[in-house]
Amino acid sequence: MASSEPKPFAPKNPVQLDPPKDDPISVENLAKCDAIKGTVFDVSGNSAYGPNGSYHVFAGRDASRALAQSSLKAEDCRPEWEDLPDKEKKVLEDWFTFFSKRYNIVGKVAA
Repeated sequence: MASSEPKPFAPKNPVQLDPPKDDPISVENLAKCDAIKGTVFDVSGNSAYGPNGSYHVFAGRDASRALAQSSLKAEDCRPEWEDLPDKEKKVLEDWFTFFSKRYNIVGKVAA
């Protein structure tokens, strides 16, 4: 018997995603993407990440710390997250799952 409950973080409308890529992407080339824990997601199709969008602060950078802390402050949009408390790491993992069900993974932030 199939469950009628939605899966956690599943989009309302199914999204057809490409296979994940692990191409290195420099920070300078992240403009239309958002990165979480070094994984780069293509958010270019969502206007919320555009220049006037409510999440524009996340675009073009690894915003791991800000997402973990539920912050929209530009100074919190940085890749360091390992020192955060477990509760915030769980929030970050939830965001990673959310993004991975909606946006194509196009690479990894180049070191």
